[in-house]
Amino acid sequence: MGVEVSVVIPALNEEETIGICIDKAKRSCENMGISYEIVVSDNGSTDRTVEISRARGARVVHQPISGYGAALLKGIASASGKYIVMGDADDSYDFEQIKPFIDKLEEGYDLVMGNRFGGGIENGAMPWLHRYIGNPILTRILNILFKANISDAHCGMRAFRKGAIEKLNLKAAGMEFASEMVIKAVQAKLKITEIPIKLYRDGRSRASHLRSFRDGWRHLRFMLLYTPLNLFLIPGLTLFISGLLIVFALVWGPLHLGSKIFGYHSLVFGSLMAITGYQIIIQGITIRAYVLSNKLLSQPTFMDRLVEKFTLEKGIVAGLIVLIVGIVSEVKVLVVWISQNFSNLMALRPAIFGLTFITLGVQTIFSSFF
Repeated sequence: MGVEVSVVIPALNEEETIGICIDKAKRSCENMGISYEIVVSDNGSTDRTVEISRARGARVVHQPISGYGAALLKGIASASGKYIVMGDADDSYDFEQIKPFIDKLEEGYDLVMGNRFGGGIENGAMPWLHRYIGNPILTRILNILFKANISDAHCGMRAFRKGAIEKLNLKAAGMEFASEMVIKAVQAKLKITEIPIKLYRDGRSRASHLRSFRDGWRHLRFMLLYTPLNLFLIPGLTLFISGLLIVFALVWGPLHLGSKIFGYHSLVFGSLMAITGYQIIIQGITIRAYVLSNKLLSQPTFMDRLVEKFTLEKGIVAGLIVLIVGIVSEVKVLVVWISQNFSNLMALRPAIFGLTFITLGVQTIFSSFF
């Protein structure tokens, strides 16, 4: 009849607790009366993790590429079940509580997330830095950027339909795998729900593999990589357009608004706004081009499809046009300076105007090569 549920457990030197996790998962599945398998994805253990896993009836697969995400990707790819339940091998999650996850999948959900903040956290199970700062802030950022509406985006126990998750083209090898799954599931419009689970103190005597600041930064960096292009376009266009309007308004002379006079300093500031805004826009497009070229997105947006149509030739032509506008302005300043026998020249307005467009043109041309 095939395997209905695969329990995938990534492991690296977990001889103290891997057997407990396997036994709990087996009891849970047997109590439900379903066909199941336990898959331990070993990430290079040097202790008795593999030996214990096999002795307890688990199927062991080996992932030579180091990393939490790499181990899970190997385990998921090797699993045979229609549904997959994943959880850590340190006994911090109760594998006897698999049934609520499977029930939600049977209801039609594609991804079921555990919510540790809703189910309770045992004293000492989560460092205060993670509990009150790291997890809440990263989850909040993820919800703002991707409208995920998730309470605990980094919970390590979750369940999903294998077929639905495989379509997401997950790639992250590190701890950011947890964020990647949620982000891509939201972008693919999968049905996601949460259930409360309790987090227990792990049963290890050694230190955790998790590194607070390193792994927190990896999550944040990953989210920025997948951030919708609008996050860059909106502030970038605001600065760019506002700056250009200031430059065009002041290039002919000072602007008088009542008793206020806007002169050279405002012109320089407008030039800075335009260049900075344009750089933000280019940075956003560059990031999306990288993501698209590496096929990291499962569901490209309308803006992404526009980025895909961008070519080097189009960028060079556009950049040259802007560059020529700036050069023409600077040439005019040079001609006037020569005609005045290289005397002291007060032509700051056209000079700033020209330098602004030369900078924008050069930015466009060289960014197009990337």
